[in-house]
Amino acid sequence: MKFQVNRDVFSEAVSFAVKLLPQRTTLPILSGILIQARDDGLVLSSFDYEVSSQTEIQADVEEPGTVLVSGRLLAEIAGRLPNAPVRVTTQDARISVTCGSANFTLLSMPVEEYPSIPEIGAESGVVPAEEFATAVAQVAVAASRDDVTPVITGVQLEVRENNLSLVATDRYRVAVREIDWDGGSVASAEAVTALVPARTLQEVGKTFGHSGTISVAITSRDDRELIAFSAEKKTVTSLLIKGNFPPVRRLFPDTVDNHAVMNTAELIEATRRVALVLEREAALRYSFTADGLTLEAIGSEQAQASESIDAILTGDDTVVSLKPQFLLDGLGAVHSEFVRISFTKTENPNKPGPVLITSQSSREQAGADTYRYLLQPNLLLR
Repeated sequence: MKFQVNRDVFSEAVSFAVKLLPQRTTLPILSGILIQARDDGLVLSSFDYEVSSQTEIQADVEEPGTVLVSGRLLAEIAGRLPNAPVRVTTQDARISVTCGSANFTLLSMPVEEYPSIPEIGAESGVVPAEEFATAVAQVAVAASRDDVTPVITGVQLEVRENNLSLVATDRYRVAVREIDWDGGSVASAEAVTALVPARTLQEVGKTFGHSGTISVAITSRDDRELIAFSAEKKTVTSLLIKGNFPPVRRLFPDTVDNHAVMNTAELIEATRRVALVLEREAALRYSFTADGLTLEAIGSEQAQASESIDAILTGDDTVVSLKPQFLLDGLGAVHSEFVRISFTKTENPNKPGPVLITSQSSREQAGADTYRYLLQPNLLLR
C-alpha cells in the first residue's frame, strides 16, 4: 500500500475514527484503525463490536491496500506532524509514515482478525444537524451514569410522523426535547423508538453539529439492533441498548397553575454562590413568595449563606429543596433569558411534587415548550 494525503485532512479523519474507541479493551485488536486505500481515496474505520466510526477522504493512492494499525498512537502522531504532505507506505508488517523531515515506523495488526464493519440499512429519516446537536446536549445531561441500570444510561429517541423526541432520565430528573423529523416517503404513523447510549449520542452531536443535516438509519439484523448517523462522508453506528425505557413522559403535568418566572442568569449565579457553603450532595432551600425568591444554604456550623433575587410568582407561596447541580443542568439547557419554574402537586401535602423547568421568552411570555426538564425535590428537613 502506498498513498499521499493532506496532513490536516488525514489528522482530522484519524481523530474522528478513534474518538469513540474505548480507553481500555480486553482485545487489543479492537484498538486499531482500519485504513483502506482505494483508487478513489481512503476509508478509515474503527469498530469495537458496539460502536463504529467510518470516514472517507481524498488521497493520491499509488498502490491500493488495507492495513490495521494502533488507532490512538496514529492519532497522536498525525496530530503532531509538521505542515507537509503525509506519505504512508507498507512493507510486510511495517507501516512507514513520512511527513517533511519526520519519519515513523509502526507495526501493523492482522487485518484478517478484525471484525467486519456493520452494514447500514435504508435511511429512516433526516434531522437538522444544529438542532439535533442542541437537543442532545440539552437532554443527555439527565441520563444516568450508573452502569448498574443500563437502560437509563441511554437517550430514548422516539419518532412519530414529522417529530423526533429525545428523552432521558436518571430517576431524579427527566429531560425531553422535540425537533423536526423528515421521514421522506417512508414516514409512518407508528412510533419508532431507539435507545442510544448517551455518550455515543453526545459525540455524534458534537461531530455532526455543523453538517447541515444528519441522515439517520435504524436497522435490525441478526438479532442486533443498531442506529447509524451519517453526514459529510462520516458515519457513526451504535448498538441500541436492550430493555424497556421507563414511561417517564406520564410524569409531566398537563397544566400547572403555580409557577415563578426569573432571569435565568441571575438564578444560575445566585445558586452557584449560595451553594459554595454546602457539603457534598446537600440541597439548597428555595423559598418563592410574592416578594421574590430567597435561596438558603445551611452548610455546617462554620458556614451558612442566603441570597434573594427578583421573581414573579403566580399562585401560592412555595418552598422546595433542590440539588443545586441538578437545577443548574436544567437552567443551562433552557437557552432563554428568563426561565419558568412550575410547581406540581402530590396527593401528600407534606411532599412537594416535581418542579418543571421550561423556557420563558420574557417575564410575561412563555417560551416554546420543545424543551422540558422535570426535577424531583429533596424532602425538606423540618
